[in-house]
Formats: sequence, C-alpha cells, structure tokens
Amino acid sequence: MPELDYYKTLGVSKSASADELRKAYRKLARQNHPDAKPNDLAAAERFKQIQQAYDVLNDATKRQQYDRFGSDFSQAGRSGSGRPPFGGNAGFSGAGSVDLGDLFGQGVDFSSFFGGAASSGGGRKGKRTATRGEDLRATIEVSFQTAVQGGSVDVSLDRGGTTDVLSVKVSSGVISGQVVRLTGQGLPSSGEGSPGDLYLTIEVQTHAYFRREGSNLLIDVPITPSEAVLGTKVEVPTLLEGLVVLKIPPGTSSGVKLRLRGKGILDAQTQQTGDQIVIVKIVVPKEIGEDDKILYKQLAEREASPRVGVWPAS
Repeated sequence: MPELDYYKTLGVSKSASADELRKAYRKLARQNHPDAKPNDLAAAERFKQIQQAYDVLNDATKRQQYDRFGSDFSQAGRSGSGRPPFGGNAGFSGAGSVDLGDLFGQGVDFSSFFGGAASSGGGRKGKRTATRGEDLRATIEVSFQTAVQGGSVDVSLDRGGTTDVLSVKVSSGVISGQVVRLTGQGLPSSGEGSPGDLYLTIEVQTHAYFRREGSNLLIDVPITPSEAVLGTKVEVPTLLEGLVVLKIPPGTSSGVKLRLRGKGILDAQTQQTGDQIVIVKIVVPKEIGEDDKILYKQLAEREASPRVGVWPAS
C-alpha cells in the first residue's frame, strides 16, 4: 500500500499553521462525513485518512517525528522497551486530540469508523484493552415555549433492553439543530472501559402564531382598513405575560413593525432580552354587503392614489 502524504491528504503545505490545518480538516471532514455521503465507502475511507492525517499533524511532537521519518515515524527511535519515543500509540488513534462533536456541532456517532472504542494505551503484552462503550444519539422535541424560557424534557432511553427515563435540562434560547451531550449516558462498555455518551439533537416545535428571529419574537396582528386609517388599540398576546394592549397609530400601513421592548428571548451570551415585534397586517373583507360597497365607492372617489409619483408615468 503506498505511503500516505498527510499534507497532501489535507491539501496544505508543509509550512501550514495550526489554524490552516484545522480549517482544511474541518472542510474535508464535513465533505466526506458519512452523514453527508451515506453508503459511500470511498468517502468513508477518505474520512478515515483525513482524520489520521490531522491526528498526526495537529500534534506538534508527532508532526516533528513525521516530518523526519515519514508515516513510519512510530517505528523510529524505539527504545529497548519497544515503546514509541513519545509514549502511547504514536500512530492513528481514532478521535485523538480532536473532539469531533465540537467540530461538527452535531450528535454524530463516529464509533463505527474508529472501531467504537479507544485503546487504553500502553500496548503491554497481556494487558486487557479497556473498550469504551458506544455513543448513542437521538432527536428530542422541545416545545416552543420551553425552548424560549428553558426547562426540562423527559427522554425514554432503551439501552440493551432496559428502558431508562432521563430528565434533560434545556437551556433558555435553544434552537433546532443544537446538540446536548450527556457524558456517560451511552451504552456501557463490554469490558472495563467507560460508557459512551448520549448526543441529543434538539428539534423545536413550531408555535401557532409566534416565530423567532434571533432573540426577537415575531407575531402578525390583523387589523381592518378603518382601524389602519383611524388608529386603534388592540390586544396582542405575548409568550410569557399574556395579553397586552398595543396602540396602532392612525395611518398605519400593512407591514409596519411595532415593538414591544423586553418581551422577546433572553440571549444566553449577552444576558440581554430581545423584543417582541408586532407586524401589522391589514385584512380586507372577502365579501361585503351592498351598503358597504356604496360606502367604499364613495371613499374611492375621494381617495388619492398612493401610486402617484412612485414610478414614472407611461
């Protein structure tokens, strides 16, 4: 089998910085990840090679040895004890120094590509390998309100025929696609290793009339043409405080956004609460009586066209 060129595998030069290595690795790993290319054996093999190359080049000591001896660097400079010169398994070590969950931001089970376990190291003859338990992943639904204000969700987990119920804490402001990692809640080890982890992908349920935009909550509020012209006061629902009264100024057009300050979502990073944005929607009746038609016709004769001056006349 030809020797792999780790720099060529990642598409970087031999003088590449740690940041350049990381960027190249992230891009290639995502392109060849099994979730992106399911049932593609070639992509799975490339994914392994990319991980192997980054595992070596991202470690300053391993990189120095690789630059000097090539991919057989783990065989070079062995002491009489038969151990690599810098301890542990000098070659490919699965996840190695890279946290794939951190890189991809997803609850992905990589165990099938790295044997589902990490060696306990040492490599001494007669010592039993501690095999880590497999990771589990699942998707949990969270109500819109729980996602906004935080809370907990009960998750039923089947682990080898045993069903456990876990209470999972959900932080305020979570969004769909966000992953919660529960350390040690995966499958138990078949040997003496630690259990795997549980990765839960959040899926936020839609709300009947609220939607989210960053830390702001948006809601459409319908009003009649006469309310838009004359102005009015309407009751508007908020997510956490019930109904509030909002003043619609006279002459309000459809699409105008009115702001209810501090009634949005708490930003976990800035600790600032967003606003609730009320989007005015003028709703005209689909059917009207003859008397109303007469009134609208009289009004139409007196109204000035809002299109005058907007674009050149033909």
